[in-house]
Amino acid sequence: MNKYFNIKDSLYDITEKYPETLSLFVSTGFEDMRDEEKRKSFGKAISLEMALSMKKINVETFVGRLVEIIEEKKNIVDETLIQNTENKEADIRIDGVLPCPVRIPLMDSFNKWMDEKKDDLNITIDYELKAASSGIDWLKESLENAKSEKDISDIFISAGFDLFFDKDLMGKFKAKGVFKDMTGFNRLNADFYNEYINLKDPESEYSIIGTVPAVFLVNREELKGREIPRSWKDILSEEFENAVSLPIGDFDLFNAILLNIYKKYGEDGIRKLGKSLLKSMHPSEMVKSHMKKMERPVVTIMPYFFTKMTKENGPMVAVWPSDGAIISPIFLLTKKSKEKEIKPFVDFFASKKVGEILAHNGRFPSTNPEVDNMVSKDNKYMWLGWDYISENDIGEKIKICEELFNESI
Repeated sequence: MNKYFNIKDSLYDITEKYPETLSLFVSTGFEDMRDEEKRKSFGKAISLEMALSMKKINVETFVGRLVEIIEEKKNIVDETLIQNTENKEADIRIDGVLPCPVRIPLMDSFNKWMDEKKDDLNITIDYELKAASSGIDWLKESLENAKSEKDISDIFISAGFDLFFDKDLMGKFKAKGVFKDMTGFNRLNADFYNEYINLKDPESEYSIIGTVPAVFLVNREELKGREIPRSWKDILSEEFENAVSLPIGDFDLFNAILLNIYKKYGEDGIRKLGKSLLKSMHPSEMVKSHMKKMERPVVTIMPYFFTKMTKENGPMVAVWPSDGAIISPIFLLTKKSKEKEIKPFVDFFASKKVGEILAHNGRFPSTNPEVDNMVSKDNKYMWLGWDYISENDIGEKIKICEELFNESI
């Protein structure tokens, strides 16, 4: 099939030989592959062919993406490693994580822009922009240890409600008025600025440059007389107990789902979400079964990007929730005190070009008003809301949601 691996190879062997592919498996629903022990037990027991069959994922498309990731790693110098010189005296410091499907084209575009602007900028820059699959613990640790504005980077890019609103993390600097929205958008993209949603921060502190929408992939072969779920309310119904695969390993998106369900349906909604989780999808259960025919999820909730991996005319159908695809925003935070130096970078990250990379390469709809997100205007988004964020301790709400969810599974 290709010169790197065979579809009969185990997930463990592939990720062991090509660790850069791990992010794709995690993002596609194999969340426990992130855990080293579970990767060894579960990953050794299941082949790539078997895994994709279980998830009803298009083999050709998925394998093609794996090969792209391997060749990107093989042929492209990772500029983030070169640039991250730990130069704490640099004029501008940038930290963050980028969505895996668009990280390479974004970094290519950024490095090209930097080369073109280096004479005009005339400043020293230190940046570290990791793949989202690496997690944000390293960012959290730096924020926990930061005592003053000088201890944190000048620009942050990442998804993550806990990172940006927890009062012990970025929230403590937000409370001091450290950040300013410098995008200059009077209005955001019409997809995110209309009668039912507005992603523009009313306090003009935080910027949102894109979104990661969560949609349903429904396996029609597993419905067994049930109607296709069309809304989050349907997912929480008794009909879909022990029938749903959730993106638990994708912390940013999963936290967004927890918070929105909690806001709309309260504690009972979180408990019902926990009950919806397909228990037999846990790797330990799969290993114990010796790979006998397993119960498959009726619904897999995942980022919109991965819906293009489904087989054409196959049993899997993508459903955009009628009450809105829950979104995890991609935030851009910038220090007000360094506006003059930072503004060119903000203009780049908020540009139409970057917006099109997000929206077209990754299916992460952009907030840039000039970008065509290629999403039907009938498709709505579910957003937590700035009022709810300002009125609640988001870090504490996430902890409550996690406890309720874990108690119910």
